[in-house]
Order: sequence, then structure tokens, then C-alpha cells
Amino acid sequence: MHVEIVSPEATLYSGEITAVTAPGSDGSFQILSAHAPLVATLAAGEIKIQGVASLEGEQASKFSSVGQGIYSLSIQSGTLEVKNNKIIVLAD
Repeated sequence: MHVEIVSPEATLYSGEITAVTAPGSDGSFQILSAHAPLVATLAAGEIKIQGVASLEGEQASKFSSVGQGIYSLSIQSGTLEVKNNKIIVLAD
């Protein structure tokens, strides 16, 4: 599945992944392939993307590695949309 993580300044990540874990306003949740359409608000916390081969350049400076193929990004708030196996995260 494809994910785009966008901040007001730039696209922080765009690529194929196997899962996303996000800090929802009502608690943490995970999105896997073929998830039903969804729009959710995000609270302060960590977005984790799984199944990433590696991050390079500026992408690597924004994320922290938390395991093999798993990277996290701190956010203050945001919105997440899932539609047609594509995830768009608008993050602050």
C-alpha cells in the first residue's frame, strides 16, 4: 500500500509500506493493506511506518529507526485518510 506523509513545509515520506500505526484522537490504531475507507484526526504522538527498505537524505533526518524496516515520526496533530489502498497523512 502507498503512504504519503505531508507537513506544511514538505512531503516527509512517499512510498510503499506494509502498515501504519497512528496516534488517533481516541487512541492509537493501525492501518494494514486493503483497509476500509477512513478519515481520522490525529493527536500528538508517533506515526510508525512499517515495511520500509530504507530512508535516505532529508527523509532520514525526520524519522527515527525503531526496528528493522520500522520508522517513527513525531507529530503534534493531523489528519489521516485511507482510500483505495492509499494513505495520506497531513501532519503538524
